[in-house]
Amino acid sequence: MRRRDFLKVIASGLATRPLVAQAQQVERIRRIGVLVPADDARFQTFVGAFLQELQSLGWSIGRNVRIEMRASAGNTGAARKNAAELIAFAPDVILAAGGSTVAPLLEVTHTVPIVFTITADPVGNGFVDSLERPGATATGFMSFEYSLAAKWLELLKQIAPGVTRVAAGEIERFLEAFAHTPSGGLIVTPSGSAYIYRDLIITLASRHKLPAAYYEHVLVAAGGLISYGPDFVEQLRQAACRSHTQGRKACRPAGAGANQVRAGDQSQDRQGARPNDFAYPPDAR
Repeated sequence: MRRRDFLKVIASGLATRPLVAQAQQVERIRRIGVLVPADDARFQTFVGAFLQELQSLGWSIGRNVRIEMRASAGNTGAARKNAAELIAFAPDVILAAGGSTVAPLLEVTHTVPIVFTITADPVGNGFVDSLERPGATATGFMSFEYSLAAKWLELLKQIAPGVTRVAAGEIERFLEAFAHTPSGGLIVTPSGSAYIYRDLIITLASRHKLPAAYYEHVLVAAGGLISYGPDFVEQLRQAACRSHTQGRKACRPAGAGANQVRAGDQSQDRQGARPNDFAYPPDAR
């Protein structure tokens, strides 16, 4: 589905409130820029959740908010071009979905509020001063904390107690060699590459019977074994609250969108992707 058509579908599904003639006023049209790394079904779901939450807060397309969306298709040059175009749109606030979209925006503006989501290590990447006091104009939500690495390792030990060696990363050249050594396991951490090449990673893990823990449940839906990580759809809903206040405050409880364990469908055995001898933890969904 084309981006323009997608926004039309979302807009048509958002109910508009009846206007009372006596109280009718001309509302200011807010402008929100949206920059995503890909215009696929996954990010359309994220943007849809964002727009629906804006609707619940009283902002709806065609009545009092205008959305300008760009997708960079994983291309750095395109991301910079799209960032410049969005700033020219003179938005009140910009939603940046994914870490690869934040840096290009900060290169072209230091005044427009930016609400980021699905972003790893915003402090280390220089997007914010600290988690407690972001400073400047950017604020938002991390895709994972480093403490999650311990949870991923714990999951691997639960589903495959014999694991003594772990390869962590995206697509690594040594994966094939690593798989030939017994008692190995795989941790797939968040990155654009991990998502783009998810089918390859899942296939390799399946082929070599490597127990693998993933950072997001969408990889489990694609055939992965188990995942632990935040609910990114909920992050986008929270981002709508931040955008509604132009980054000044959150609107949902701190526990919303907490990390969750997601297990694959054990009834399916796609080339050994879910061997029957893996023992899933009791809190896996």
